[in-house]
Amino acid sequence: MNRMGIYAFCAIRETEPREFGEVEIEGEPRKLFTVHQGNSAMVVAKAPLKIYPPLRENLRFHQDTVNRVMEEYSVLPLSFGNVFHSEGDLEVLMKALSEQFEELFPKIDGKMEVGLKIMGKKEWLEEEIRKDPQVEKVQEAVRGKSEAAAYYDRIRLGEMAQKFFLQLRKQLEEEIFQPLVEEAEAAKLNETVGEKMLLNAAFLIDRDQEEAFDRKVNELYEQWSERVDFQYTGPWPAYNFVNIRLKVEEPT
Repeated sequence: MNRMGIYAFCAIRETEPREFGEVEIEGEPRKLFTVHQGNSAMVVAKAPLKIYPPLRENLRFHQDTVNRVMEEYSVLPLSFGNVFHSEGDLEVLMKALSEQFEELFPKIDGKMEVGLKIMGKKEWLEEEIRKDPQVEKVQEAVRGKSEAAAYYDRIRLGEMAQKFFLQLRKQLEEEIFQPLVEEAEAAKLNETVGEKMLLNAAFLIDRDQEEAFDRKVNELYEQWSERVDFQYTGPWPAYNFVNIRLKVEEPT
């Protein structure tokens, strides 16, 4: 049987004890409460002291809890899977992090994160790349050849495609990302995944400016809707703008 530890979800500004209902961890309901140090608190639950695999249901209980707290507080989110031996151990860590907390809380107070991923529509991407006469020539050269005979032509095609997507991503950074940067408190470009993803960005915005930011996203979407799809998500805690590294306690 696993020993019980303290699973930490996020940090908030709070000096009074708080409870946030229950969270189900591995099939068992666990009370959510706060552990305090100075004027900060960690939202935690008692849970088995173990390494938690990043399975969907585990990630969900973590994210759902942080989102619940975020309804009432500006939160400093912690990464998934931080579990400690005791409340005392967590208090010691919080004391060590106190300077970080003092620096970070003002930066995220009253703010939230939203995400924007942009996927190119297949038909438009194909149409755009066919506009390059060199691509058409190399494609013609490949047709009818054996795989071995067309080897170098295929390499050229791959290089052309890579160049095409790099140029396209640069265009979207200039025409979509930069106008949104002007509306945000902070912004970050993340790596794209796969060729069809042309932009993967996160923005930190003031809660009072959420409506204005949404309007700007909608305005840009209207300009690009025939060419790309937008995946606009949030609000999220400021995961992309907060970097708190905690030492995960190993079961003993």
